[in-house]
Amino acid sequence: MGAVIVNDERVLAAKRGPSGSLPNLWEFPGGKIEGGESPQEALAREIGEELLVDIRVGEEILTTSHDYEFGIVTLTTYYCELRGGLPRLTEHAALRWLTPDELFSVEWAPADIPAVERVRSDLQTE
Repeated sequence: MGAVIVNDERVLAAKRGPSGSLPNLWEFPGGKIEGGESPQEALAREIGEELLVDIRVGEEILTTSHDYEFGIVTLTTYYCELRGGLPRLTEHAALRWLTPDELFSVEWAPADIPAVERVRSDLQTE
């Protein structure tokens, strides 16, 4: 699950750390579903843990799969809005708020790119 958090016509991007899988690539923050959770519950929980904020999970954007060297990642992204707090770094190396035109100014993880393209298109037509 990935959260496309939109605030003041900007989208939150999170940079992965230098160690681990996909080092230094940007992504929509999120995580995995645990037993008994809906995708929306899982995403709200993960964002609370990773960014220390409360979000409202909205409309599903899309689901994509990407075959990495370590396995296949299936990513479902949702538009989200902040309900409380400002995102803080706990797991990521950096956070940036990007306008739709700035979305491709960072290097995204391959699984996120279809969602980035869709979000850019959606927000530029509003």
